[in-house]
Amino acid sequence: MSDTQTEESIQFAKKYLEDLLSFFGLNTDIYATTQDDEVIELHVPSTHLNGFLIGQRGETMHSLQFIVGTALRAAGHEPSRVNVDIADYKKQRADRLAEEAKEWIEAVKKSGKDMPLQPMNAADRRIVHKVATEAGLLTESRGEGRDRHVILKPDAA
Repeated sequence: MSDTQTEESIQFAKKYLEDLLSFFGLNTDIYATTQDDEVIELHVPSTHLNGFLIGQRGETMHSLQFIVGTALRAAGHEPSRVNVDIADYKKQRADRLAEEAKEWIEAVKKSGKDMPLQPMNAADRRIVHKVATEAGLLTESRGEGRDRHVILKPDAA
């Protein structure tokens, strides 16, 4: 994707989300960037509507993300992933999960046994895989759909 196409896609996604939020009475400026020219990152600042916009376990935020991505493709923009984060919810969640993963990693290193984790979404699994790999553990994802989970394994070496 060229720089011009990327910039047009970013501006479209930013404006679309700002317009969508204005229907809820929220007029705010969204910070938009790209990550590796593949993911459009839209950061909504903290407001009095945080809880409403994030939703239970981030479901409303994920829906907003889906709507913006669908609108982007429908408008003929190059396919790219869209990531919406409201009041740094995803970043804080990722940081908490990484800390939790470190505790699980220590437990696996002490016991020397595999540890299957609870099912989690793809973004959370990616965080656990990254933290575990950096700590020298092997990981594997098993299951389908909502039952997909990570198994932490002691390093065989």
